[in-house]
Amino acid sequence: MPADTPSGSSEKIVRLKLSEQVLERLREMIRSGELGPGDYMPSERALMERFSVGRPAVREALQALHTQGLITISHGERSRVNELSANLVLDQSDNIANILLDAVPANLEHLKEARRMFELGIVSAAAKKATAEDVRTLRSLLAEQEAHLTDDLEVRSFIEADMAFHTGIANLLGNPVITAASRAMLRWLQEYHTALLHWSGFEQATLEEHARIIERIAANDAEGAVAEMENHLDRSRSMFAPRQG
Repeated sequence: MPADTPSGSSEKIVRLKLSEQVLERLREMIRSGELGPGDYMPSERALMERFSVGRPAVREALQALHTQGLITISHGERSRVNELSANLVLDQSDNIANILLDAVPANLEHLKEARRMFELGIVSAAAKKATAEDVRTLRSLLAEQEAHLTDDLEVRSFIEADMAFHTGIANLLGNPVITAASRAMLRWLQEYHTALLHWSGFEQATLEEHARIIERIAANDAEGAVAEMENHLDRSRSMFAPRQG
C-alpha cells in the first residue's frame, strides 16, 4: 500500500490558536458581507457563545482585526467595521514602508523612480480626459498651496499641499486604486523631504512648475503634460534624501 508521503518525510499539522481561529471566522463574516461597513461587531459575550471560546480568545482576535484596520475599537463603545478600500490596505503599509526605507536607504531611490514612472502615466491619462471642472479643481489646489508661501512659511503645510496637488491629478482618473497608490507613495516620501529640516529655496519654482502642468492638462496636451511633469520630478528628485543618524 503506497504511503501518503515520501519515505522519511512528514507534513506537520499546525493547530491554530483559538484566537487565530476566531480571527479567521470574523474575517469571513466581513468578507461574506454578514458584517458590512459601519456595522457594530457582535458583543464579546455573543462571540464567546457563537464560537464556544473564552473571552481572551475573542479579545485577542478583535485586537488583531483592529491592528489590520478592519475594525475600529473605541473605548466605551462597541467595535465597528471599517469601510474596505484600497486606502485601508495601503495605509496599513506605512510603518513597514518607513522601516524598509530607513533600513535600506537604496530603496528610497527605487521609490523615487517608481513614483516618477507612476506619475508620468497618471498625468498623461489625466490630460487626455480632463474637463473644465477638473482644471478648476487643480487650480484651486494650486492656490491653496500658494497660500502657504509666506514669510513665515510652515514647511510641512506647504509639502502637504504639494501632495494634495499631485493626488488631485490622480483623482481625475476616477480610479480609487490609482489614487490610493499615489497617496501612499507620496506619504512614504514625505518624511524624507529635506525641506522639513531647512528652507529649500525651491518653493516658488514648485508653484510655477505646477502651474505649467495645469496649463498642459487644460489644453488636453498629454505629451506636453508628461514633459512638464518629467521636468518637475527630475528637478525635485534631489529634495528627498535618507534621514541622517
